[in-house]
Amino acid sequence: MVEEKGSFTLPGEAGYEQLTLKMAEKWGADVIRDCDGTVLSDEITKAGYGIYSTICIIRDHNEWAKKHMSDLQQSFLMSHVVMARDEILTIHLMDGYFEEQFVINSSDDSVKCWEVYDRTTNEKVPNEKWSYEPEAGNVFIQGSIPFHNYTVNFLAYRIWEEISMYNHVTNSWNKEHLMPIDPRSKEAQNYMYQWMEDWCKSHPDTTVVRFTSMFYNFVWIWGSNEKNRYLYSDWGSYDFTVSPKALDDFEKEYGYALTSEDFINQGKLHVTHMPAKKKQRDYMEFTNKFVVEFGKKLVDLVHQYGKKAYVFYDDSWIGVEPYSEHFEEFGFDGLIKCVFSGYEARLCANAKVDTHELRLHPYLFPVGLGGAPTFMEGGNPTLDAKNYWINIRRALLRQPVDRLGLGGYLHLTENFPDFQDYIEELMKEFRKVKAMHKDGSVYTLPCKVAILHSWGKLRSWSLSGHFHETYMHTLIHINEALSGLPVDVCFSDFDDVKNGKLRDFDIVINAGRAGTAWSGGDAWRDATLIAALQKWVYEGGVFLGVEEPSAVEGYDTYFRMANVLGIDKDTGAKVCHGRWQFDVDEKAKELIFPQGAYVPAAENLYLTNPNAKVLVEEDGIPVAVVNDFGKGKGVYLSRFEKNNANNRMLLNLMLYAMGAETEQKFLTNHPDAECAYYPASKKLVVINNSDKALTATVQTNQGTKEFFLKPFETQIVDE
Repeated sequence: MVEEKGSFTLPGEAGYEQLTLKMAEKWGADVIRDCDGTVLSDEITKAGYGIYSTICIIRDHNEWAKKHMSDLQQSFLMSHVVMARDEILTIHLMDGYFEEQFVINSSDDSVKCWEVYDRTTNEKVPNEKWSYEPEAGNVFIQGSIPFHNYTVNFLAYRIWEEISMYNHVTNSWNKEHLMPIDPRSKEAQNYMYQWMEDWCKSHPDTTVVRFTSMFYNFVWIWGSNEKNRYLYSDWGSYDFTVSPKALDDFEKEYGYALTSEDFINQGKLHVTHMPAKKKQRDYMEFTNKFVVEFGKKLVDLVHQYGKKAYVFYDDSWIGVEPYSEHFEEFGFDGLIKCVFSGYEARLCANAKVDTHELRLHPYLFPVGLGGAPTFMEGGNPTLDAKNYWINIRRALLRQPVDRLGLGGYLHLTENFPDFQDYIEELMKEFRKVKAMHKDGSVYTLPCKVAILHSWGKLRSWSLSGHFHETYMHTLIHINEALSGLPVDVCFSDFDDVKNGKLRDFDIVINAGRAGTAWSGGDAWRDATLIAALQKWVYEGGVFLGVEEPSAVEGYDTYFRMANVLGIDKDTGAKVCHGRWQFDVDEKAKELIFPQGAYVPAAENLYLTNPNAKVLVEEDGIPVAVVNDFGKGKGVYLSRFEKNNANNRMLLNLMLYAMGAETEQKFLTNHPDAECAYYPASKKLVVINNSDKALTATVQTNQGTKEFFLKPFETQIVDE
């Protein structure tokens, strides 16, 4: 049965009651929510809908926070690099930082954690050689070496919560700056727990408490100069969780102490794109356990008042890792993910909660995240919504979610009736797809894929932020392509390989720049790993490497899996060595590469044996290669960039490497069109992933069917 209404969360708005109830009816909403900057009136909350109430437990407590400044959240910062000109050097700590975001923590507990470094020698300066001048905010260094570079690692309070800060700037709010509370201390926990209980008592109409998210925001460090406003941002970083108490608690639990440099890391911090060492892993686990322990108390409290608890998997989500072994301990009833892309939909859909909800884009704000107009003159929110939806839709054909929703200021849609109409049609389409999933699983090709990287399962379907923030990484393009392909996908780390957990997979993909978490870095120095993976391929597996897979310096080959891949990269050591000549296998290329598919050029690649099959070359350099290795195959692509044609090329390449036909049932013959078949209901869904009309055919159990699809269209037919 297809729902005629329901499965939709509408952003309501006091002062616009008539519009709120009208749109709730038009879009088939069963839930109305408040948003940052809006409230719901009694007319809305008493209208018979479920009510989501958004809370961010660590902000909007300024009265308490001002009396307990030591309970504000903190972060280690590093001063800008300053070159000494003589033996006395003064460094102003806050130079370059946005002083509305940070203030120096100059307490004794804080200063004892600070460190001064000679960055020219990378040596710590002894504590007795420097002092802090609190009135000026300066560190004074004696005995500095002329023309050496120096920095100071110091602790700073965050005095303006970053999402509040962003909303102020984006919407020109004239409100008090909200400060983030750190729940590490018992006093802060007691305050927050009591506040939560009082809140539950005073919101009897709320059916779902929407935590946004828990306690610690992703790292977003702002600069004072608008020419470089965002100094650092990483959606997976734990740098905003530190404090003297956290450091003390960590040492008691793990038996060793962390220093400021363990966080600052020569100014690089700990980017999610880089492999994590033991100290970082330990600290993440330590923080994760704390967030779960106190978070569960708040979730249990919500349940005591007969309300459900959902978590919004963005903003203050650090420590709320949906694929960690601790996540289920929270007891959340649902997870909400804001999405731009298909891989984000899959991230949400696979999490272990009862209800999975996607918050769609565009957000109902005058401008989008990139500053372009959305719900204002010059904006086209309907086209924005269509472009986002075609990425999300293909993922939802493979893995269902339970609900969709929007967020922001509903009244902004009044001047865009075409947007209102489009969301109505989108929801009708979503409910039909949801019903087919409920009838039974979607048909999937017999192809099981493991994505191999340093984070493994912990960072399934993720890198470090949204697609537009991680587009430069090859793996995000692969994740996005795979999110809508008819194959099974899992995420594995290098221990999984050594422990024999790949035996159930057909294909292993390792992709990314050398040294990154995605390629693997020093993990490839482990001979046990190399032997296990080569054995797996030799016995019939497919290893698909992209960009600089298995790359690490110090061995006979740069790609440790070069023997399998049939290709390697010269880093300069083999410029005088000969190169195998080759011809492109045009027959194989025609099978695999649809019109419009391409592999970006690369330099310094060369074949390691004459039998490797070259599918694509660029200026005499092989950039797409298939190599027989025992019963299995190695496959190499110099890069991968997602688009409709390349997505299909990736599927064709995997099928070809497995020895399967690239033309199969329930695949379209057009790269801009995809389809999904639901055997239980005998329904076939065909989608147009482009803004142009097209004709596509699909081989079904009943023969070939032809479809004419309008731009962006979805067609659902009986098979």
